[in-house]
Amino acid sequence: MPLTPTRIRGACSALLAAAVLATTAGCSDSDGDASAGVSKAASAAASVQSQAADAVDSATAAAKKKLGEVKDGVDAKDAVTLGGVSTDGDGLSAVTVTAHNTDGSTKSFAVQVDYKDASGNPLDTVVVTVSDVPAGQSKEATARSTHKLSGEVRATLGTALRY
Repeated sequence: MPLTPTRIRGACSALLAAAVLATTAGCSDSDGDASAGVSKAASAAASVQSQAADAVDSATAAAKKKLGEVKDGVDAKDAVTLGGVSTDGDGLSAVTVTAHNTDGSTKSFAVQVDYKDASGNPLDTVVVTVSDVPAGQSKEATARSTHKLSGEVRATLGTALRY
C-alpha cells in the first residue's frame, strides 16, 4: 500500500491513541511498561512522518534536477495554466497543463506542478514537458503524481520555463 499523507495522519492518530491508552493503562501499573509503550508509539509516529517527508524531498529534488537540465530557459509562468485535479486510471492525481507560446518560433516548456493537501502541505512535485508548441499557439500535456494521493488534492504552478 502506498504511503500517502492521509495514511500517515491516520497512522499518527492511531499511534497517538495507542500511546494515550497505554499511558492511561499505565496509571495503575507499577512495572513501568506503559512508558515503554508510549516511547515505542512515539518512535513509530516519528518514523512514518520521516518517510513522508523523505518522499516529498525526493520528488522536489528530482524536479529541480529536471528543471536544471533546461538550457536557455526563460520564465514562462504567465503563459501556463493548470486545469482541475482528477484521478487517472492508475489512481494517480493528474492535471492538464496548457502552455501558450507567445514567441515567434516553436518552443517547448518545462513546467513544475506542486500537489498539495487542503492545508497547503506538500504531497508531491512533478515536472512535465510540453514539447514543440508552435508560435502563437497552445498545447496541452498531463502532469501525473509520482504516487497515489488521497484526500483533497490541489495543484499549484511552480516554475515554468520556455526554451
